Amino acid sequence: MSSPSIPGGTALYSGFTRLCKGLAVVLVAGHLIVQILPSSLSYLALIPAKTIPFGWNLITAGYIEQSIYGVVVSTLCLLIMGKLLEPVWGSKEFLKFIFIVNFLTSVCVFITAIALYYITTQENYLYMPISGFQGVLSGFLVGMKQIIPDQELSVLRIKAKWLPSLALLLSIAVSFFTPESVTYLPTIIFGTYLSWIYLRYLQRKPETKLRGDPNDDFAFSTFFPEFLRPVIDPIASIFHRMLCGRSETSTEAQGYTLGGAPLPGSDPIEASRRRERGARALEERLAAERLAAARSSDDLKKDASENV
Repeated sequence: MSSPSIPGGTALYSGFTRLCKGLAVVLVAGHLIVQILPSSLSYLALIPAKTIPFGWNLITAGYIEQSIYGVVVSTLCLLIMGKLLEPVWGSKEFLKFIFIVNFLTSVCVFITAIALYYITTQENYLYMPISGFQGVLSGFLVGMKQIIPDQELSVLRIKAKWLPSLALLLSIAVSFFTPESVTYLPTIIFGTYLSWIYLRYLQRKPETKLRGDPNDDFAFSTFFPEFLRPVIDPIASIFHRMLCGRSETSTEAQGYTLGGAPLPGSDPIEASRRRERGARALEERLAAERLAAARSSDDLKKDASENV
């Protein structure tokens, strides 16, 4: 199967799904609310000292962008990556992914902030407002790594499978030069890792009643350079046993197994089929966009000739 590049140019900014447009409105509305009513930030953003009793901020914080730069970047990334992922996952699963990754990321960030307070005794960890969609966006990058790993960005010529690792590396590098890095770096790290756990072990496939993605190309060590994988694999196996229970044995015919029985949802063939569906959906979208662009060009030429 051919591997077209992820669309660029004007086609990149068209063909957005209705659900993604609705979520974009939520992000813009959240930004406007905290700009018009600054006091609402203390109720909507994640402020660890106020999470109890204001537990709803574990959900709302992910949809509140405090800066105009943040809301523009988050909205564009949501629309662009959403139109690649939603057709493959389906609208229900796409929305479920966003909710679960956002909520669990907020919970982990809350726990991290409390731990940092007890370690450093600095109260700013308890009262800093943490918010933003970057945790879910990091999860989208992991989803692209899973579904279309070998597709390339038209502009940067970077394969999709490297996007989560590069985003993490860039965020960590920037954190050394920005004092407020604690407000976004944990969110990006947890968003990346938790989305991988969800896609690797928990995501259901209604059409096959399977769960997870046991493909070797989606193993945790694939987020790291090749020379680090012999070190990462033994560490990752510890967490794998924690998630899956007892140690597993594998066979060529059954993929992952647990105590001699297949793990629920462990089907490498299904994982391969999902990647094929992702590439096929992308090809169909690219073909439709090229056709629309060609028709638009023909119409312009026709109008120009008529005017002459």
